[in-house]
Amino acid sequence: MNHKPSASPAPQEPGSITHYENFPVASWLCPPQLRPPIAAIYHFARTADDLADEGDISTEQRLQALQQYGSDLQAIGTADQASMLASTTWPQVFGPLAAQVQAHQLPKPLLADLLSAFEQDVRMTGAQTRYTDMAQLLDYCRRSANPIGRLLLHLYGVNHAKALHQSDAVCTALQLINFWQDLSQDLPRQRHYLPDADLERHGIARSAIQPVESALTPELQTLLGELNRQARSLMEHGAPLVHQLPGRAGWELRLVVQGGLRILSKLDAMQGRNLYQRIKLGKKDLPAMLWQAVLMHE
Repeated sequence: MNHKPSASPAPQEPGSITHYENFPVASWLCPPQLRPPIAAIYHFARTADDLADEGDISTEQRLQALQQYGSDLQAIGTADQASMLASTTWPQVFGPLAAQVQAHQLPKPLLADLLSAFEQDVRMTGAQTRYTDMAQLLDYCRRSANPIGRLLLHLYGVNHAKALHQSDAVCTALQLINFWQDLSQDLPRQRHYLPDADLERHGIARSAIQPVESALTPELQTLLGELNRQARSLMEHGAPLVHQLPGRAGWELRLVVQGGLRILSKLDAMQGRNLYQRIKLGKKDLPAMLWQAVLMHE
């Protein structure tokens, strides 16, 4: 998933890069009045992710850029907002975002949670990205994925506890699916999302995990199957949220849920080969996803 839309960066800014649009930021299923705030949120997150992950700059430069980015976020809605908008390195991000925060009362703490996850990514780069146990990995998901779902629910005026809990389950599931889908790409980059405790439980040495066929042992196959089932359980737990969202938004979420479940089915069929092969969805998957979306009854 990790879709990267264009993030019009300031010239010469460390960490900035321009991407082709490959994800419908505010799709036709979204009510027109909500497209501006959704686009503003998405470009805020995308640009921050670029600062954390793109370009050839040092860890210190990335952290400095993210800290300034966070300071600009905190200035929104305060007496310092005008000064920030006049001096920010990212006017194309904070101009629209400030307008949408004011128009829709967007919760800034959720946006700040995203930045804390990006900063964690930067701080863990250089050695190995590793997680001690699943609780630690889920905490990362809480900050890297769940805020987006909660921000969207805020825009739709859905704020009761059950819906928020279901949204968190869907967003965490999507993040975990992304990790297991991208194993073959992340491992060469020293990004290890298989928690230490789970590896130890299955008697798997981290040093033995390589994106090659010969590394796929029965023990690792079992673990990858367990992780797929955990993500599926979360997705199925959160899926009833589709009935809480009005009109086209509910249908958009149905397709998101079914897309995640479709990838999980492909991962299950690979029986662990996602260790060294990456799968993705294609046009041929859409009819089945649409049919399963239609079948999602209360």
